[in-house]
Amino acid sequence: MGGSPRYIIEARNLRKSFGDFVAVDDISFHLVHGECLGLLGPNGAGKTSTVRMIYGFSPLTGGSLHIFGLNMRTQWRAIRFSIGVCQQENNPDPDLTVLQNLEVFARYFDIPRKTAKEKALQLLEYMALNHRKDDTVTSLSGGMLRRLILARALINDPELLILDEPTTALDPQSRHQVWERLEELRSKGLSILLTTHNMDEASRLCDRLIIMDHGKILVQGKPSQLIREYAGRDVVEITEPSQELRTFIQSQHLMHDDLEHRLIIYGQPDDRIFEKIGNRYCKEKCIQRMATLEDVFLRLTGRELRE
Repeated sequence: MGGSPRYIIEARNLRKSFGDFVAVDDISFHLVHGECLGLLGPNGAGKTSTVRMIYGFSPLTGGSLHIFGLNMRTQWRAIRFSIGVCQQENNPDPDLTVLQNLEVFARYFDIPRKTAKEKALQLLEYMALNHRKDDTVTSLSGGMLRRLILARALINDPELLILDEPTTALDPQSRHQVWERLEELRSKGLSILLTTHNMDEASRLCDRLIIMDHGKILVQGKPSQLIREYAGRDVVEITEPSQELRTFIQSQHLMHDDLEHRLIIYGQPDDRIFEKIGNRYCKEKCIQRMATLEDVFLRLTGRELRE
């Protein structure tokens, strides 16, 4: 690639429009070597539009985008040879076997046939799919299909792996298998860009997060930092809260969300205040727990459904 760029991804005032609709609205961010960066946001936030520009599928409307120090507008062919993409949908060729899917895909990167087969067999073993190499892809379970698509994204030994909701609809066992493989890849220094709706996934895999909505970046930072700043350490949830409790919360200036039938109190108040809330206002309808990334996400992007 020539030289060592400062960032694997550097986006400045990145913009994507579809007619009058602005999907990505002048966002700037970067990804450093060996980092896993997560893009979070509700449906329609602009995550997938951003990712598609990064792997060269969708042209930029405005701004600048450099990958490996190369300009995406003029050097996209060179960039795409060093990117691996695991898209949202599973889209293998149903007429080919598991092994053939990887071998054929390797041809897009001009990988010699013998090398392609060796690499494909190594990846199938790494993804625990070697025992299914001669089966048709239509016989694979959802978890196996997802691991196959991930193996396909690694066939060209990418410098950057892009994962667009990699574990959506997977059962817990399959999801954890994928997570373990991704953690191994990250530990070996692979740079990863991840979009996900799974907050556990984001907390576990990502070194840093960007939360988007309506095409703009709301916040960015380390998962633990965002939780401390926007949800504190502890959370108390109270169903059917009384007006007396509401008045008390407001008088103490506690960070909270009032959802009518449920009151959620955030922060790190001293134990005496939590004890007072518990003794005076919590009987059978009170839950105390640690703050999570999901609390941050809902506080910043709202709780209404997005279709």
